[in-house]
Parts: sequence; structure tokens; C-alpha cells
Amino acid sequence: MPSSSLASPLDVELRPDKPALLCVDPPDDPPKWAAEHREALRAQVTEHGALVVRGLGLRDPDQAGAVFGQLAGELMTEQEAFAPRETHRPGVYASTPWPANQPMCMHHELSYRLQVPGLMLFACLTASEQGGATAVADAEEVLRALPGGLTERFEREGWILTRTYNDEIGASLTESFGTGDRAEIERYCRANAIDFTWQPDGSLRTEQRRNAVVRHPLTGRRCWFNQIAFLNEWTLAPEVREYLVDVYGADGLPFNTRHGDGSPIGEDVVQLINSTYEAHTRREPWRRGDLLLVDNIRTAHSREVFTGERQVLVGMGEPVRPAEDCPALEASER
Repeated sequence: MPSSSLASPLDVELRPDKPALLCVDPPDDPPKWAAEHREALRAQVTEHGALVVRGLGLRDPDQAGAVFGQLAGELMTEQEAFAPRETHRPGVYASTPWPANQPMCMHHELSYRLQVPGLMLFACLTASEQGGATAVADAEEVLRALPGGLTERFEREGWILTRTYNDEIGASLTESFGTGDRAEIERYCRANAIDFTWQPDGSLRTEQRRNAVVRHPLTGRRCWFNQIAFLNEWTLAPEVREYLVDVYGADGLPFNTRHGDGSPIGEDVVQLINSTYEAHTRREPWRRGDLLLVDNIRTAHSREVFTGERQVLVGMGEPVRPAEDCPALEASER
């Protein structure tokens, strides 16, 4: 089994169709072990985009959070969440609530924000009976595999996320912005290039244009980096989409995505993006105590359907603003 040349003390296994895997002897003190191996682990993540660490035996939120902190430093507080999460401790969250029988398609975490996590950290406290992998896909490979005409348009125009906040579906205003105060929400939106409109019923509708392709801050290589397909209406299960359109109307969906010029994104485009992700997916079933590190710029991640109880904790670190020179973003900030 080939192993990486970087970080020689770590014997990392590279396997087709699976993320890089590091098996370790259970340490007496996992946070101390993480601190001692931080640079070597981060080198592996930079080289491979994602790394599964097996053998740490992570067993509770405090221990997982301590490991996250040793590897990422200060953890980020989630803002602009599209769904509420349970907070276990500052910066340590439960995975996004999503029906177990529906996949959470490939995406880059919070890629619709101006400042995004550069590193994602996952810890499995309970592995599901079947399925439930947090799979990954290389964004450089996905960009190369998508049709040139499609990527050129998205690179030129960017993509638009529209959101309509309500108290029934998705994150509330307070859960997403950290406050329910209108003035504070408006200040946040202005500071983060988000257009907003208060509806007659008091609900908030927002629109933000973002980059679809960015350069990795370390390697400089171009990556397909967005949530165009994941947050689009055509990724929803048909019955869910029909229900939401019936209740809220086509223009009032809790979230949807459009081309950067405002035109709708067709179902065929969404299916093509998702099928391209699937062709480049690497998956490793969770085992209890596993740690997964993901370079959020280079690597998309998903959550697959599962049965049984599943508890995976999430941390976000190393905030970055991945591109300052994208024409689409510059236009949105004018």
C-alpha cells in the first residue's frame, strides 16, 4: 500500500476511491497526541485534501472539542447557517439535522459566506448501523471533469443564493445571524455583500452572489467551490420540492440557487453537477472514535443515507476569504 512522502512519522494508506487513512495506536491523551502531530497531520490534509484518523477513540464532545482545538486553534462560530444545529460546546456542533433516508449532497461548508472555514473537523461518537459516511470529493478533479462551457459561465458570473427566512423551515433569523434585531441583521448583510428585503409579513428575503471557482489559498490551484447544486430546488426530493413550492411559492422557497445573472439553473445542470461529484466520490465508513479532517476549499463533503443511531460532531477552523479578485464577487460588492 503506497504511503505519502510528507510527514514521514505517519504511515498513511492511500487507497482507490477512499480518503487517505491513518491508523494509530490508541493514545492515553488524544488532545496531547493531536498537538504533537498537528503539523504532520495538516501536511497530510494539504497533500490529500482529506484524512481519516482511526484509533483515537474519541468518546465525548469535550474530548473531541479539545482535539479540534489542538488541530485548528480557535474554532469558528457558525453564521448564516441554513439549518439549526445543536451546540455541544463553543465551536463544536452536532452534524446538520437532515432526514436519515435522504442524502446530503456534496458541498463546501458555508461557501456562500465571504469568510469560510478553511478546515473542517468531524468526530464520530456513534457510527450508524448502515451507511452514513461523510464522503469527500476533490474539487480540482470535479472542476476538470465538468463541461468547460458550464464552468466558464459560473466562473464569469458566479452564482446567486436566495433565502427566505421563516419560522417553519431551516434556520430562523436568530439562529442564522445570531440576533433577531433588524438593525443588527441589516448591518451584517451590508457588511457581507448580502442584498435584503423585509417582506410585508415581516419575513426576510436575502440574495447574495458568490464565486463558483476559487484559487486555493496555499496551492493557488483552481477549485470548484460552491453550493450551487446542494442548495438548489432540484436537489430536493420531488415530494419535498412540490410541498415547498405549494406552500411558499416558487419565489419564496427557504433557499434556492441561480446563475450569476439571475436566471434559473435547470434541473439538467443540477443533475450533471451531482453526477460529476458522485463519479469522484471517495468514502470510508465511519467507525466509533474516528476523526476526519477536510480541507474545505479543495474538498467537498456529503452525508450519505443511513439507518440506526448516528452521532458525528463538527468543528470549523482557520477562516479564510478564498478570493479577492473574482469579477462576480466584485460586482456584488459595488
